[in-house]
Amino acid sequence: MSELPVGFQERMKELLGDEYWAFEASYLEERSQGLRFSSLKLHGQEAELRHGEASGLWAVRLAQQVAKKAGFSLRPVPWVKEGFYYGSQDRPGKHPYHEAGVYYIQEPSAMAVVELLEPLPGDSVLDLCAAPGGKSSHIAARLEGRGFLLSNEIHPARAKVLSQNIERMGIRNCVVCNEEPGRLAPHFAGFFDKVVVDAPCSGEGMFRKDERAREEWSEERVRMCAARQAEILDYGAYMLKPGGRLVYSTCTFAPEENEGTIMRFLEGHENFSVEERPHYKGFTAGIPKWAGYGQITGGSFQDESQLFKLHLERTMRIMPHKLEGEGHFIAVLRKEGTGAYENYGGKNGKARYLDDRKRRDVLKEFEVFLRNTLIAPEPFLSREEYVLFGEQLYLVPEQMPDMTGLKVARPGLHMGTLKKNRFEPSHGLALTLKAEEVNAVCDLQAESPQAFNYLRGGTVVPEGDNAGWLARGKGWVLVTVDGYSLGWCKLAGGILKNHYPKGLRWN
Repeated sequence: MSELPVGFQERMKELLGDEYWAFEASYLEERSQGLRFSSLKLHGQEAELRHGEASGLWAVRLAQQVAKKAGFSLRPVPWVKEGFYYGSQDRPGKHPYHEAGVYYIQEPSAMAVVELLEPLPGDSVLDLCAAPGGKSSHIAARLEGRGFLLSNEIHPARAKVLSQNIERMGIRNCVVCNEEPGRLAPHFAGFFDKVVVDAPCSGEGMFRKDERAREEWSEERVRMCAARQAEILDYGAYMLKPGGRLVYSTCTFAPEENEGTIMRFLEGHENFSVEERPHYKGFTAGIPKWAGYGQITGGSFQDESQLFKLHLERTMRIMPHKLEGEGHFIAVLRKEGTGAYENYGGKNGKARYLDDRKRRDVLKEFEVFLRNTLIAPEPFLSREEYVLFGEQLYLVPEQMPDMTGLKVARPGLHMGTLKKNRFEPSHGLALTLKAEEVNAVCDLQAESPQAFNYLRGGTVVPEGDNAGWLARGKGWVLVTVDGYSLGWCKLAGGILKNHYPKGLRWN
């Protein structure tokens, strides 16, 4: 690893005092690596463990299963029940479970954000700076398929990656936008129950794993990020309902981007306060006297007594010399008022779906597919929220408003392609389904050559219990790996044709 930037070292020495040497030594240690299991993928009896006294047991059992079958070395991340550290020798990104969305590879510190947000089933949630999708996929799992998630990313290439991860994780109720926060705000004034602003930052918490973050660091970049964060945070606050919760986070240590940003925000938004939340073991309380350091006062400290009423000590820092994580800053903010709303004041009303006549004309083959493929197609048949973009059919979340004029990268669940006299289901639809929902399933063992061959686009040969439906002669077959959906094959003339997307196939 190259040397830490000199200006960064000098600042952290001043801030941390005697702690600095332990902080610097942490950069010589192996970086923390983690993955987070998704409850959306649970099937059968596993799904029953999500609630009640055993609400965290499903993750433990799933970790034990994955550790045994994939050979991963997994240890719990203490501040989130779904999170586990994995060993440096493990390669979870090159395993069929990853392609099935069983887990999301995520830095352990970052997992704390959604834990503190506490999204509940039925909430409307905004992830304002969402790529590549770690926090959005965590939010979606906590929503359990209910409610509405809007995941936004301003950069088109990153928005594409975000959409791919939303698809891989089997998320049905998420819309992906590719917009500037200022263009979103008028459409969603006071709309969301909860908002995440994981703000673009100088990335000091990434120094241990990202050479480019060290090379690009400068004091000017810190100041630029702090100014941009203030603007984004303002827009996030505007889109939050009265009584709602906003979690602001960064992966940097700079006070200008952390306590300083929250101080300036609170001074300009008297209807917000820092919510008091339990500090997990090893988390460090925010340092109020750091709030004015750097950008505002040229390096001196703020008078802590002036900041007492702002309760900046309720914010949280995750420091790499105190626990296993790369570093994060988190502030949980509460907006005054009640969450009830009649007219949120946004630009648009309800999203426009297919009218009854068009629905009847264009969805014929889609309904044939549903009845032939799903054991219980009625939940899809009873939904009205279908939209058509050319030949592409989407099911949008029920709570989605009209987003005309906004750049929408993914308007909901991509159901598939409507072609003349046939419907071709999407890969994304396969990843949302469970084996018990589908008439024909070809289950593969995770460590078998068949599973890896399928991911490379090769032929799949059903064996044993997998062969019972071959007599049907034709139709769509859900391919699973140890029961977790992986993609489609199509049965024709007793042969299974691989429909795993070419762009996702392994080399």
